[in-house]
Amino acid sequence: MRKELRLRIVEICDKKIANKGVNVGVSFYAFFANKNDNPELLMEAATWWIQTHKLDHFVKAVKIKEMVLKGL
Repeated sequence: MRKELRLRIVEICDKKIANKGVNVGVSFYAFFANKNDNPELLMEAATWWIQTHKLDHFVKAVKIKEMVLKGL
C-alpha cells in the first residue's frame, strides 16, 4: 500500500478514535470523500481491505491503524 494511503488511514483513524472513542468502527470508505475523485487509491484500499485481509465491512479503527502501522 502506498505511503499516501497509509498516512491517510492513520490520520482518519486517529480522528475517529479521538471523536468517538476506541470502540469506533470504520470501513474503507471512511478514508475517502463522498465522491470518486481518486479511483486508483480507492481500489487499492478496497483490495487491501477485502481481498488481502478479508475484513468485515466495519472494523475497529484501532485495529486498522495498528495493521497499517505494522505494514500489513
